This record gives sequence, C-alpha cells and structure tokens, in this order.
Amino acid sequence: MVKATKDLPDDVDALKALVASKDQRIAALEEELRLALHKRFAASSEKASPDQINLFDEAEQIQHEVTAPAAIADEPTTTVPEHERKTSGRKPLPDHLPRTRIEHDIPDANKTCGCGCQKTRIGEVTSEQLDIIPAKIQVLQHVRFKYACRSCEGTEDDGPTVVTAAMPPQPIPKSNASPGLLAYVSVAKFVDGMPLYRLEPRFKRIGVDLPRNTMAGWMIRCGELIVPLIDLMQDWLLDHDIIQMDETTVQVLKETGRAPQSQSYMWVRRGGPPDQTVILFDYDPSRGAKVPVRLLQGFRGILQTDGYEGYAAVTRGNDMTWIGCLAHVRRKFDEALKAQQKKGRGGLAKQGFDFIQRLYRVEREARERELDADSRKALRDEKAKPIWNELRQWLDGTLGQVPPKSLTGKALAYLDKQWPRLIRMLDDGRVEVDNNLCENAIRPFVLGRKAWLFADTPAGADASARIYSLIETAKANGLEPYAYLARVFADLPAAIAAQDDKAIEKLLPWNVPVTDA
Repeated sequence: MVKATKDLPDDVDALKALVASKDQRIAALEEELRLALHKRFAASSEKASPDQINLFDEAEQIQHEVTAPAAIADEPTTTVPEHERKTSGRKPLPDHLPRTRIEHDIPDANKTCGCGCQKTRIGEVTSEQLDIIPAKIQVLQHVRFKYACRSCEGTEDDGPTVVTAAMPPQPIPKSNASPGLLAYVSVAKFVDGMPLYRLEPRFKRIGVDLPRNTMAGWMIRCGELIVPLIDLMQDWLLDHDIIQMDETTVQVLKETGRAPQSQSYMWVRRGGPPDQTVILFDYDPSRGAKVPVRLLQGFRGILQTDGYEGYAAVTRGNDMTWIGCLAHVRRKFDEALKAQQKKGRGGLAKQGFDFIQRLYRVEREARERELDADSRKALRDEKAKPIWNELRQWLDGTLGQVPPKSLTGKALAYLDKQWPRLIRMLDDGRVEVDNNLCENAIRPFVLGRKAWLFADTPAGADASARIYSLIETAKANGLEPYAYLARVFADLPAAIAAQDDKAIEKLLPWNVPVTDA
C-alpha cells in the first residue's frame, strides 16, 4: 500500500492546479528535448517550407482558443523584376589568370593528303585546364653595401669612416620573417582557420623548420604593428552614426586570476558608410555592461544589437537610439515550431513566424529593387508598417494564452519585450531589420575558433582581435586578404618610422585600390 505524500495538498482544487503545473513543466521539458534533437540532427536553417508546415493542420493545444487574423491567410503577393536564368555547365576560367600555351600537332606523315598534296592548317581548337603550382618558398637576401674613404685610411684617430646602406624598416626588426611570410601565416590562421601547430608540419614538408611558438610571437608583433591603423579605423567607426554590435565567447588559458576554463569574450562592432565599412574585434574577459560603455565612448547615433540587456547601460542617458534585431525574434518562433510534435505543428508559433516572414518579404523586395535609404523607408511605411500594426494587435490578443515557460510563450514574451526597439527601424531607411551583417562578420572568428580552440595569453587574444579586424574590414571593402596584408606589412613600418600620418591613412582598406590588393 502506497503511503500518502505529506507534500500533497488536501484540497482537490489545489491538487488539480499542482497536476496542471506539472503537466506544463513536462510539456516544456519535452519541447526542449525535441528542440535539442532537432539542433543536433536536423538542418539549422530558419527557412521553412510553407507546404511542409501545412501538412499538419491541427491546432496547438492552448488554454483558450485564439483565432489568427484573417490577414495572415491572405498574404499579399510581391512582384519582383524579371531575372536571367543561370546557364548550367562548367563556368569559364577567369580571364586574369596567366595562360601557358601548349601546342599539339599531328604527325608529319598525316600532313600529306592521299592525293599527294600537302595539307594546309585551317584553324585550331583550344581547350583549357586549370593548373596550380605549389607554394614556392624563397630566401630574400638583403645585401647592404659598405663604403669607406681609402685616402683617410689610417689617418683618422678612429680609423677610416665606414658608411653602410640602411636596412628599410621591417615589420618585425631583426626577424627573418618577410612581409609576405607574415601575410601568409596571418591568412592561414585567421582566414583559413589553420592552427599554427598544423602550419608547422606544412613548412617542414618543404624543408623549413618554423616552430609554432615562433609564428605565435610573430602574430603578436604584427598585432602591435597595426595599432595605428586600428586606431584610425575606430575613429572612423565612431564618427559614423550607425553601429551594429555583437559578442561571442573565446577561451584564454593564461589570464591573471582566472581559471583556464573561464570564458572570455570577443566583441564585434560593424559600421561606417556603406562603401567604407569598418569591422572591429575587441577582446575582453567580461561580458558586462562596462565593455560596450568603453567601446562606444563618444559615439552618438543608432546602436543595433540583439536582446542582450548588457547594452542598456550605454544607451541609457546617452544621445543614442537602441534598435533590436528581428532575426532573433524569428529564431524564437522558429525554435518553437521545431520543438512541436509533428502532428501538432502550427498554431501560435506558426502565426508569429508567418508575420515575421511577411516583414522579411518587404525587405527582400527593397534589396531586389536596390532602393536607397529614403525609398526603402517609403516602402516600409507603405507595406511593412501595416504588418507591424497587425502583429501588435495579434500579440496583444495572444499574450498569456500559452504557458510562459513553453517555447511559444517565451517567443511571445521576447517579442513583446523587444517591441519598442524593433519598431524604431521604421524611422530610418538606412537601418537594417536585423543584426545579421554583424553576425556574419563574426562567423570567420567562430569557424576559426573550432580549429585553434583557444588563445594562450591575453596578448595573443588582443593580437588576434586586431588582425581579424584588419582582415574582415579588408574583405568587406573588396580586397584580397593576402595581397592587402602583404602591402600593409611592407609599407606600414616605413610610414610609422617617418611619422607620416598621410602614408598610414593611405593603407586603410578603403584607400587601397582593389587592383593593388
């Protein structure tokens, strides 16, 4: 016989409330489990096929039935300009690649016709193959000539006066690393995600002993070298009035007063004019509000981020507008959809997701029509603003209708909390509806982190942040990373030695012609 549990209430209504609470908790945990399984085994894309979702038309089980507005079912169609269909087949090889002509002729015996006449060449058939020459390593010998006066030899108290040609300023003085080698190592690690311990045996295969700790030291010195460029890029970023910001984790093993397993953060800022984009990475052990306060000191304008409340301190009391990210709202509803049982997919999660997809259709139309800021604002006022009004009305009617701890309840609460920041994007056509451009800028760092896993010291993390900043800004301005870094490492030391500010400014990514890098 089972004994009664002392913790159970005696009142029947209280028992029913307890059971209902447990059922809600169980349902929430089942949602979390289904979402975790989906993230592990299914596609991570947030794109949803309407045909696939509509296979399941059972309503979501909620406490009170809520009917979606009729406007959701009758979604407006958008006409986009015609486009040319891409042709299938192999693409031609780029014209800028050098060509080596290899001629093939028929044997001399076949050049005579059966009638006895000599055949005449009437044309040729050309086919192309893509060839590659493995990386060639060489030694640059810097020969400095010495001069002395033979007439004065032995007559001067200090001996003959000898003059030796000066060595040009080098990126790392007294090092055997050329600008090209430093650019190669930087691109291998920070663009291709190649850890230095894997780069070391690559050099050994071509007969060069280059320890990883030596290359790590080079990267730290390169990070120190480019500080003047990073400072100019930061001034340019803060002078513009729109900045997107995000952060991601990074592990640094040797931080004073912290365990090696502690999580630090890499902060990313993206801004500047459209044709002079700046992307800056900054390392900090903390994710606290003091970091954006430091990084945005002196900035006045529009700050766009995700929903992290750590940015509230920098926007509060400053001449700054805080705008949210619609992609994060969509992600909440997308996760709620994916976590539902297949037979019950739909309901409020799908309704909210459909609203957001309609807003994104307006943005897609603006991109396809290549609208400027004023025209995009006008399009949003015409097509997006009514959708926002419908979404607000729908949200007011659904809040509190589902358990708050369910994924759908969390998505609704998140949308409601972010609403004042989301709606501000209607005020300025220059503002994006989401923070995806900044998140895309952070992606190369995240991919590289999966390969090299951690930074050894804070100095290494700082150097990585600066080199990532230079590379990603160069890519955003259409430059090839290796060619650009090779030029910077070659020209920047002389500009710094001469204290030539104009020469340093000429090395900013948007001042270097694409043909030069």
